[in-house]
Amino acid sequence: MLASNIKTVRHDMNALLKDAQALFLEAASVTGDRADELRARGMALLEAAMDKAQDVQAVAFEKGKEAAQSADEFVHENPWKAVAISTGIGLLVGLLISRK
Repeated sequence: MLASNIKTVRHDMNALLKDAQALFLEAASVTGDRADELRARGMALLEAAMDKAQDVQAVAFEKGKEAAQSADEFVHENPWKAVAISTGIGLLVGLLISRK
């Protein structure tokens, strides 16, 4: 679910940025009222991209909080499993670091 949301947002962001680039390139070659109109549309597209990025950031923050809360609950319910898991991870990281 999260992966498909990220993929959709990434696609939307790329489309918005490409549209904004095209508008700014066209606005650079045009003068007068048409250039002002194109710049305004470009700014609107950039604002939409920023809003989308902020939405994604909020979702990521909430998911991170949920993951941290789940980990905290697991550690409180299973302290010895948590110690064993963290020891195993520490051992693997130590082995990987010592190889290099």
